[in-house]
Amino acid sequence: MDYDVKELRLAAQGRRKVEWASRFMPVLESIKKKFAREKPLRDIKISACLHVTSETANLMEALKLAGARVALTASNPLSTQDDVAASLVKDFRIPVFAVKGEDNKTYYRHINQALDHGPQITMDDGADLVCSVHSRRKDLLGNIIGGTEETTTGVIRLKSMAMKGVLHYPIVAVNDANTKHLFDNRYGTGQSTVDGILRATNILLAGLKFVISGYGWCGRGVAMRAKGAGANVIITEVDPLRALEAVMDGFGIMSLEQAASCGDIFVTVTGDKNVITRRHFLKMKDGAIVANAGHFNVEIDIPALEKLSRRKRKIRDFVDEYELKNGKKLFLLAEGRLINLAAAEGHPAMVMDMSFANQALAVLYLSRKGRSLDKNVHPVPRSIDEQIARMKLRSMGARIDTLTPDQKKYLEAWEEGT
Repeated sequence: MDYDVKELRLAAQGRRKVEWASRFMPVLESIKKKFAREKPLRDIKISACLHVTSETANLMEALKLAGARVALTASNPLSTQDDVAASLVKDFRIPVFAVKGEDNKTYYRHINQALDHGPQITMDDGADLVCSVHSRRKDLLGNIIGGTEETTTGVIRLKSMAMKGVLHYPIVAVNDANTKHLFDNRYGTGQSTVDGILRATNILLAGLKFVISGYGWCGRGVAMRAKGAGANVIITEVDPLRALEAVMDGFGIMSLEQAASCGDIFVTVTGDKNVITRRHFLKMKDGAIVANAGHFNVEIDIPALEKLSRRKRKIRDFVDEYELKNGKKLFLLAEGRLINLAAAEGHPAMVMDMSFANQALAVLYLSRKGRSLDKNVHPVPRSIDEQIARMKLRSMGARIDTLTPDQKKYLEAWEEGT
């Protein structure tokens, strides 16, 4: 079996982490049991480009139990848990190509190695795998039934491809499932981003001005958790409706130009590029901390920061100190990459349970229906979304009501009024 991980001797530690995560993923555990009995993905080849974490390992195990032949590579150079990668290779016999801290050249070499698997289904977290297939591995296109995408950033890229008529196979937008983005993006990103910042810096958030660029579901989650820790939260936005929501939710709204001079911590979570730029760095106070919780490291203009600086040094793990030419010092976390995965462990297993249940069932859906779907970005079927919500509620011991026939009739009619 071909693979490339840091050290296989880390496998025992990784196996324990995978087992721990599984305890908090009851929906995926239920799917695993069904998959193991029925083998619905027998001999389907899957190439996955996802964050290599203990939660992802449980998804890979579920797919293998279903009979699939899986290869995994990382979707971010800093998001791999090396012990988990080792365990996947040694204990689960799944080829993994991922090493934490790999450079860009190695990152794309690993993507290529995962694609050498000859996938019929691709799984993506940011669309790098799909884009690599469409740009450099077109030889694989004829064999691919479809793919899944887990991030807002990736869905944006793939919808752009579909709009321009260059997407060659259907994609299921797992990110857009309600049981994914309403929970993973909000509660997962919120908690894990604050966790990553605190692990990297060991600062006290209470009383600090915490500036968040972007008030989508991820930004809302970060704002909620930062506020809970006592920070004074300021939102910067380009969308007037989201900005209005932030005001109504009790947060301050400023332009980034205004916030730059007063903020203590800056977090980008927009999915766009060059959000924090040279002019913002120049206005920031001495000691300002800058981090990114968006998928790619382009939200912070790091080349501009490099040009403004006369000296750079690593002052803590995942903290780079930039001394500007005017003597001011700014601190960049995790090289501008995903702070929650680089400096912490990513989203908790409890919330990834639903996200990866969506992934598993979306792959099953594609294996059965993929050939009949057009070359576009498709939603997760509502039946799958609702099935996962019910399974999660059941695992939590929660019960809900059902409509009576009379209530259903009332909702479907127009005749009955006051």
